[in-house]
Amino acid sequence: MTCNVGRIDRVVRGVIGVMILGLYGALEPPWQYFTLIGLVPLGSALTGFCPLYARLGWNGCQPAGRQRTS
Repeated sequence: MTCNVGRIDRVVRGVIGVMILGLYGALEPPWQYFTLIGLVPLGSALTGFCPLYARLGWNGCQPAGRQRTS
């Protein structure tokens, strides 16, 4: 697996994943299991790989030799 999720995208996915998982204790039993979908964005944030991005051919990572100029 190669990195296809950029740095900002990873942070946003991590925050969203934690927020969704945080709802687990606040909801009643039939609905609380839907919050486990938060594992998907959290997992892609931790690994840096998104299967949907790979399928669509998107790449948010910068090449290793390329530096950012301001």
